[in-house]
Amino acid sequence: MLLPRLFFITLLAVMACSPKPKKDHTEDAIKNTGTITKTSFGHLPDGQEVFLYTLTNSHGLEMKVTNYGGLITSIKTPDKNGVLEDIVLGYDTLGGYLKESPLFGALVGRYANRIAKARFKLEGKEYTLAANNGPNSIHGGRKGFDKVVWNAEEALSPDGPSLTLTYLSKDMEEGFPGNLKVHVTYALTNSNQLKITYQATTDKTTIVNLTQHSYFNLTGNAKRDILDHDLMIPADSIVAIDEMLIPTGQLRRVAGTPLDFTTPHRIGERIDHPDEQLKLGRGYDHCFVLQPSADSLTLAATLSEPVSGRTVTIFTSSPGVQVYSGNFLSGSITGKGGVVYKKRFGICFETGAYPDAPNHRGFPSTILRPGEVYKTTTVFRFAVR
Repeated sequence: MLLPRLFFITLLAVMACSPKPKKDHTEDAIKNTGTITKTSFGHLPDGQEVFLYTLTNSHGLEMKVTNYGGLITSIKTPDKNGVLEDIVLGYDTLGGYLKESPLFGALVGRYANRIAKARFKLEGKEYTLAANNGPNSIHGGRKGFDKVVWNAEEALSPDGPSLTLTYLSKDMEEGFPGNLKVHVTYALTNSNQLKITYQATTDKTTIVNLTQHSYFNLTGNAKRDILDHDLMIPADSIVAIDEMLIPTGQLRRVAGTPLDFTTPHRIGERIDHPDEQLKLGRGYDHCFVLQPSADSLTLAATLSEPVSGRTVTIFTSSPGVQVYSGNFLSGSITGKGGVVYKKRFGICFETGAYPDAPNHRGFPSTILRPGEVYKTTTVFRFAVR
């Protein structure tokens, strides 16, 4: 009986000294990179299928984007207790966006914001656009970039998942000159940031101004309006507007006015103040003037909600940020989860050029010429206090 016992002990020793199989790190790599999945989101009236892409980073933050209009339909971030909830307005189905949508989560172009009298001059020629906002043009016309189907390409990298959308806006589409090739990348990084990179080239001199039009509500699943959110905007001026929300051409200092957010204020604290600019905007609907840096992104705004603890901080390379406090939401729209979106249930941060810039020589230029590349970047950084 001694021999078998010695054999067993020897076998254990050999096994202990043998090299261990190498661990397969594939699952860890995927977890650390994040994921991206693609599902059907329905069909357009012409039968074309639309897809929904779900991006999840390594910390569990989740964003959903559709290739129709580049719409961000959902962003889920944790509150101070770790509860993931949706922080943007929108619909559960494609049908809602097709029926009625005040640009919920939309990718906006060719020209975001307003152009007075739906016309502008470029190189001595006057161009006429669709008047879809009274006598003015807004957000690219009747069929802007929010109503077209984009080509989509998924990618995973050590920084996290991303989706690149491309579209060719043909010469004179919605009245704009030039064949404009547009590339927009949504990257949900593992540092809990949504980084949006916009690029465009043209074969004819044109104008371009791209932005993202998500309505944020940090309460989670839009539990109430955004009036108790705290807002900070490091801008000492706004682009003054008239009764049609068109720039007067003047930059107005915000010091001493209810539009001064250089120190944090509750959004609802002064929103009904009888200030002329607030009355014209029916609340906050103004372009705040930023001081972009040539080699880094500039802080545009910080939004926080005291109950959930959620915060979002916006950085951009653009010269302005249009802050819109959902003044025209009226309770006529029932959104995700059956929530009725009432007045001021969301706030937008539309980074980009000044409104009506093509008609104001003193505003930063929005002209793009052949051989040039339009490029801007905006980052939304999510955190918890």
